[in-house]
Amino acid sequence: MTKAAKSLKRGNLVAFPTETVYGIGADATNFNALSRLFSVKSRPHSHPLIVHIASLDQAKHWTTEIPNYALSLAENFWPGPMTLIFSNESLAGNLVNGGQASIALRIPSDPIASQLISEFTALGGHGIAAPSANKYKSVSPTQAQDVSDEIGPYLSHSDIILDGGKCSIGIESTIISCINSKPRILRPGAITAEMIKNCVGIDLQTGKQETKLRYPGIEKSHYRPKARVVLNKKAKPGEGFMALSHIDTPSGAIRLASPDSVEQFASQLYATLRLADKKLLDTICVILPPASGVGVAIIDRLLRSSYKNE
Repeated sequence: MTKAAKSLKRGNLVAFPTETVYGIGADATNFNALSRLFSVKSRPHSHPLIVHIASLDQAKHWTTEIPNYALSLAENFWPGPMTLIFSNESLAGNLVNGGQASIALRIPSDPIASQLISEFTALGGHGIAAPSANKYKSVSPTQAQDVSDEIGPYLSHSDIILDGGKCSIGIESTIISCINSKPRILRPGAITAEMIKNCVGIDLQTGKQETKLRYPGIEKSHYRPKARVVLNKKAKPGEGFMALSHIDTPSGAIRLASPDSVEQFASQLYATLRLADKKLLDTICVILPPASGVGVAIIDRLLRSSYKNE
């Protein structure tokens, strides 16, 4: 792990597992490393990154405006699958957050990610900027082989891919804006609205979205495999099919996954979309899970993966 941390400090890229998905990391304060990260992912410079830090104390390097409710969220759900966005006027024009006067921070709970960030911090690092380790808008990786298959050809011999097995949660972190007087969920994840409300004891901000604030996962079309994703339709013979295990497979359809729970659905989702491409299927039909708990996040990802750019 020390080798990987030193490689990051030298300006190289390191792909590593988190509990959500695999990230491709760069020193969050190194402009050249960040520029290369955007290039490897084919990601627009206007699209912000999440900075992974080692502790709540380290957040003070990135912002001085942490509301009390954000402290409660951090104390309850960090380390874990939650990203908090804070104001920071000094970052306006900075590449790490797409030129916005804000910063997105997270403390992951995966042991490999935690050790990497801690060792990087010990070397004087202030955080690792790490989007998902895949090409922009494609399916997020949940195991090291996915990373190698998709962006391996674009990495240099000095870059590193850390293999931590399969990600336990399997979908990206909940993103919460902490810029206003109340928290607002921008991207749903495993930390649900009910969990947030119970933690902070105040209502979440709802209504019209903060249209000027850009954040990961904002696009209508995202998380897309090569196969066409169709939702809540009966699969035809030869088409891929994913649904909870109690739902029967239509005659002639190719069953790709049968999760027993909504949590399993989340952990298997991206691997299933990638499997459809490996099988060279034209279409994968997915029956949506109930819209509760992490099911809200699953539905969000599938709506974006099935969105047609027409």
